[in-house]
Amino acid sequence: MADRLTQLQDAVNSLADQFCNAIGVLQQCAPPASFSNIQTAINKDQPSNPTEEYAQLFAALIARTAKDVDVLIDSLPSEESTAALQAASLRQLEEENQEAAARLEEVVYRGDMLLEKIQSALADIAQSQLRTRSGAPSQSTPPES
Repeated sequence: MADRLTQLQDAVNSLADQFCNAIGVLQQCAPPASFSNIQTAINKDQPSNPTEEYAQLFAALIARTAKDVDVLIDSLPSEESTAALQAASLRQLEEENQEAAARLEEVVYRGDMLLEKIQSALADIAQSQLRTRSGAPSQSTPPES
């Protein structure tokens, strides 16, 4: 993931590409201008191009990219953000991080305790099954008199 300035630069470059492409396509598709009411056979045989569709398409692309640029600009730190404010923000984030780490350690500890209880219960079950199996054949054999 790129940083915000790189994203902004990419968005501005994309906007410039879209402007250039829009101008090129619209120039290519534009109907020729008539000079002194002279019409040639080429102009009559030319199929009509969907210039209105191209105009709407490029307008939508340019508008969306311009909105992206605005969002990226708004996400940049303001000039009012001084080193002291940034340091205070970092200290607050560090405190939140330490609190989250403490909660995580507590959850891990409780999970370890629960795991030990489960393992102990499984060991008891296994021992009980072993005792039951080892005691079963001696009960099924009839005692000899």
